Amino acid sequence: MNSSKINYIELPAQNLEATKRFFQQAFGWDFVDYGREYAAIQNAGLDGGFYQSELVAQTATGSALVVLYSKNLEQSLKSVEDAGGRVIKPIFDFPGGRRFQFTCPSGNEYAVWSE
Repeated sequence: MNSSKINYIELPAQNLEATKRFFQQAFGWDFVDYGREYAAIQNAGLDGGFYQSELVAQTATGSALVVLYSKNLEQSLKSVEDAGGRVIKPIFDFPGGRRFQFTCPSGNEYAVWSE
């Protein structure tokens, strides 16, 4: 294994169960629970997990932004809204594509982009 590549990402979750439900519904992710305070993410493109925390990951406070890819940005936006996510930046153009940003039930900020 190449030791210089990102291999795993861990994110806070104020409400672990609601966060898991949201990502399962919106993006089809699966989870493996390791106790009541940790869930590993599966089928998301990059391995990771959510840990129980009162903290949130938002760019306004200096957090890295996790960006998901979508082949159909409008459908992804609808899926986020239908699953209970809150769009904080509607679809906008940027060099290389278009994207929107949202928060999950735990208040973490994410983006979804497409060409």
